[in-house]
Amino acid sequence: MPFGRRTDLRLLASGSLLLASGIAFSQTPTEREDTAGALAPVVVSGDGAWQRRWLAPGSVEVVDGEELRAGQLQINLSEGLGRVPGLVVRNRQNFAQDLQISMRGHGARAPFGVRGVRLYVDGIPASAPDGQGQAANFPIGSADRIEVIRGPFSALYGTSAGGVIALYTQDGQRPTEWRSGLAAGANGLWRLSTQLSGQTGPAERPGWSYTLDAGKFATEGERAQSAASRSTGNLKLARAHEGGRTVLVFNRQSSVAQDPLGLTRAEFEADPGQTTAAATQFNTRKSVSQTQLGLAWEQALGDGHRIELMGYGGQRQVRQFLAVPTGAQIPAGSGGGVIDLARDYWGLNARWRLDRRYDSGRLTVAAGLASDRQSEDRLGYENFVGGTLGVQGNLRRDETNRASTLDPYVQAEWRTEATTLMAGLRHSRVRFSSDDRYIVAGNPDDSGEVTFSGFSPVLGLRREITPQLQAFASVGRGLETPTLNEVAYRASGLSGLNPALNASRSLSAEAGLRGRQGWGSWSATLFETRTRDEIVVLSNSGGRSTFQNAGRTRRHGLEVAGLLQWGRLTVTPAFTWMDARYRDGFLTCAGTPCAAPTVPVAAGNRMPGLARQQAYLQLAWEPGWAGSVFTLEALHTGRMAVNDRNTEFAAASTVFNLGVRFEQNRGDWTWREFLRVDNLTDRAYAGSVIVNEGNGRYYEPGARRSVYLGVELVRRFR
Repeated sequence: MPFGRRTDLRLLASGSLLLASGIAFSQTPTEREDTAGALAPVVVSGDGAWQRRWLAPGSVEVVDGEELRAGQLQINLSEGLGRVPGLVVRNRQNFAQDLQISMRGHGARAPFGVRGVRLYVDGIPASAPDGQGQAANFPIGSADRIEVIRGPFSALYGTSAGGVIALYTQDGQRPTEWRSGLAAGANGLWRLSTQLSGQTGPAERPGWSYTLDAGKFATEGERAQSAASRSTGNLKLARAHEGGRTVLVFNRQSSVAQDPLGLTRAEFEADPGQTTAAATQFNTRKSVSQTQLGLAWEQALGDGHRIELMGYGGQRQVRQFLAVPTGAQIPAGSGGGVIDLARDYWGLNARWRLDRRYDSGRLTVAAGLASDRQSEDRLGYENFVGGTLGVQGNLRRDETNRASTLDPYVQAEWRTEATTLMAGLRHSRVRFSSDDRYIVAGNPDDSGEVTFSGFSPVLGLRREITPQLQAFASVGRGLETPTLNEVAYRASGLSGLNPALNASRSLSAEAGLRGRQGWGSWSATLFETRTRDEIVVLSNSGGRSTFQNAGRTRRHGLEVAGLLQWGRLTVTPAFTWMDARYRDGFLTCAGTPCAAPTVPVAAGNRMPGLARQQAYLQLAWEPGWAGSVFTLEALHTGRMAVNDRNTEFAAASTVFNLGVRFEQNRGDWTWREFLRVDNLTDRAYAGSVIVNEGNGRYYEPGARRSVYLGVELVRRFR
């Protein structure tokens, strides 16, 4: 798709492609060879992708890679996913804590990282076996597309799957293409990246296709103590063979980031650009390095049968300095204010697939077994030596934590032109264990283990009303387990496995309509999720959180999305209304430290971190000269509670972004430039909130008016 063109943007409308655990539905072997490959849990390609989404019984949004990058910094997922209803991606302006991602209310409790939403890159999980994910290593520069799956069918991706975000990188094609870009702007931010893609061997007998993506960015930060830098590299190799395909993916990421922490209400209202004193006193910061390798192989067996195998492994190291109390305030069993973590992880997925056509329709059946493992050595130290803060002190924690999953699954689809019926079942078993080696007076042996298990059945139906109008509905059960970090501390805040924390279980349903006309496409979906044993934040201080179960909750709402084209003007609206409340009352902590919850939370309170309304609108105008596209974006976020007691709320906000981009083509050379102004009206607002922060530092300020510009050069070698 040429830069700035929107001819393929009908693919962004809410179609449906609900595929679980790598199961691809309604695909011929020929179609499969043109896709992103055997690693992909969801396989989409070209116009056939739109047709398959149109015929499936659930909710998915697809953002094309070119559109994701067009006129953007290409640093965060928050830049290009505002048009997806039901999805919230908030930029904390804090690279030490990653983005805040939630989907239909799942994941909003996370004080750092991504929880409750499953992440994938080329079919390899970017979420650990315990359900905690990181979006920082998503290679936006080489993305072919991003798919966002919402609703009941996301549960088929395993536990903690309130939704799924899956990025697929481009396959190398002929001619070979080299692309390099530079972007720079406010707060000393700059990003330099390069991509190279192509194929080896002669055209009549191509060998390996390859895509290489490398980049680096740095920023001085929106506030004091928020500077960051990150380097990434991603390599994808793929080769087709008789009746099958092999894909190899390698990813490397390293980052260093300061942590400005949140602000109290008084601090935010006085000066949202300030940094709380604790952040500078303790020099709060975080460094991360991660290396990952994945390999997938698939082979046709004849008569519609196919076997697919995928394996991956990686290492992750984290070192973080927190702002936790010092001196006499430290409990005897505290794990200290410095975290030193080394994690190894790996996984396998094996499946069989049957795909056959009959006179009356098409049947696709798949069954498989997925298993994931992680083992981490966690050390904790005091964050002071004598009177010096923010340095590594005495050892306070030494343990090995492990998580493992074992999930068999089966799924089947029957499809005709007028009807699609799909059903799936997954059984998940998650086991956590901890071996404690730090045993001293006042800190006994905290070793232990806990196991969670349950079934996730789903059922979906799609029915054609007219050739331009479809109705669909689905229902299913889900299981969300706590992460290792969430069970790592007991209610008292002391280190040690928390066996009292249970998995939450949910029942979800959705029903919707989607249509397409000559002027565009649209969708409207009603949804409801009822959960018992909801996992909520009990206390949160200095980057360390404890969690508990809070009884029953209910989330229900409406999602509307569309893509409307009138001549040179394209309008992309998205709207979400969601009411998320606690159905049962419970006790929580009012501050920190907290030996036990004593403060009541009333039934009917709003769940924190979730706005009732979120609206997005983009106007894109192509005047027809110099390859230009002018865009105006508006993003509205409604008022949201910051704690379970609903004693404070972040105010509603509306932010406008203005941009223009250009493209010039000269044979095998292409130049692209962009200029954008974010937060055009320079509004002061809370970009995200830290739910139930124990010191009342709930508010993470959004960026003020910021100007960015960028340039990209593309060369094709024929």
